[in-house]
Amino acid sequence: MVAPLMGGAATLLFFLVIVSSSALQPVSEGSAATLPAAGASSPGGVQINSNSVLVALLDSHYTALAELVEKALLLPSLEAAVARHNITIFAPRNEALERDLDPDFKNFLLEPRNLRSLQTLLLFHVLPLRITASDVWPSSIHHPTLAGYRIHLADGHKVGLAAVVTPDAVVRPDGVIHGIERLLVPRSVQEDFNRRRSLAAISAVLPTGAPEVDPRTHRLKKPAPPVPPGAPPVLPIYDALAPGPSLAPAPAPGPGSGKHWFDGESQVKDFIQTLLLYGGYNEFADILVNLTSLATEMGRLVSEGYVLTVLAPSDDAMSRLTADQLSEPGAPEAIMYYHLIPEYQTEESMYNAVRRFGKVRYDTLRLPHKVVAREADGSVKFGTGEGSAYLFDPDIYTDGRICVQGIDAVLFPSDEDVPTVPVSPAARKAEIAQVKSKAKLKAKLRRGKLLEIGCNLLDALGQRSRFSTCQ
Repeated sequence: MVAPLMGGAATLLFFLVIVSSSALQPVSEGSAATLPAAGASSPGGVQINSNSVLVALLDSHYTALAELVEKALLLPSLEAAVARHNITIFAPRNEALERDLDPDFKNFLLEPRNLRSLQTLLLFHVLPLRITASDVWPSSIHHPTLAGYRIHLADGHKVGLAAVVTPDAVVRPDGVIHGIERLLVPRSVQEDFNRRRSLAAISAVLPTGAPEVDPRTHRLKKPAPPVPPGAPPVLPIYDALAPGPSLAPAPAPGPGSGKHWFDGESQVKDFIQTLLLYGGYNEFADILVNLTSLATEMGRLVSEGYVLTVLAPSDDAMSRLTADQLSEPGAPEAIMYYHLIPEYQTEESMYNAVRRFGKVRYDTLRLPHKVVAREADGSVKFGTGEGSAYLFDPDIYTDGRICVQGIDAVLFPSDEDVPTVPVSPAARKAEIAQVKSKAKLKAKLRRGKLLEIGCNLLDALGQRSRFSTCQ
């Protein structure tokens, strides 16, 4: 009887050793083993009660962070983490996400293609353990986060480069929320943003206290504080050496002026490079550069002072084109020309126009065809019938000369805009001769009546015999 009990105890002890050894394995840098897939349900169908720290986050003063968590589809993942252990959330203030954050970086996080970067950024603020303000925060300790990266906690209630301004802002049985002064950006997210912007280095958080320079005068708007000896100057060298406003205004650029005040070629290259980096418009950029000479013509037009609005179909829209539509001679050029409007129109200006006038007809470089725009579903809709397209990706590129608007379909001229079939020269001459003969006949009839009236008047005066035309 004792032998079976000893055997069961040994088996239980062996099982506990295996479990404890697996739980004590270190977390590797950059691994996301603790993070379930986005959208995964809680293990075992665990329900989160109303006293959970996640519910408190949604109802707290950190609404900007809560909105980002919902947009990143992280609620199921956080529910799974809360079901396993307590968590600690370092929540940045609303001002840090709305005012102090670089707008380009915020747009980068909210793009659907960068969902993984947004999830990594948010989970970098969550620790899978409970740390309250009363606990001792040991220095030089790196704790693993739910994003798989480690974060540094220091004395004085500091998390990385951010200070905890509101410790124990929310305390719940399954977690704690501490308010911090700024957003914490992992290195991987910063590198993704830098690659996306094709820049060597860029800061995700706007610097505070930077000197403001008046772009018109190149001078500081406010007097600068005294600079200690050996410190770099407050005013950049270019602004320090730049002259003040010119006494005479610069010549106004215009078409055919002969003075190319705009480098149109570089501006066209910039907008095509922006399309490639933005993603989703590679087919349009490829046709614009490789299959046509339109890019060169656009650069020449911009150099002469013209402005252009490009309606760029997405890659999904270009993939729906058939081989017959592209195989005809000059078909790629015709398609491209129909998507170029010789006006500078932003999303706001086009939407205001269609809201006010109902229907607007914009000229295109594919003369004499025009593209029709109208309001539909709170946006701008181009074309009619099945060949219509919606403006779904507005203001991709705006530099004051070229404006690029993303649309979800390729536009083609409607049947009513197609010009009539030209008449042959012989038929045209016959038509003109017929019109002239009719005009001469009408003039002859008109002169006969007048002559008859004049002859009758001369007959009454006894002078009719003197005029041979009245005989």
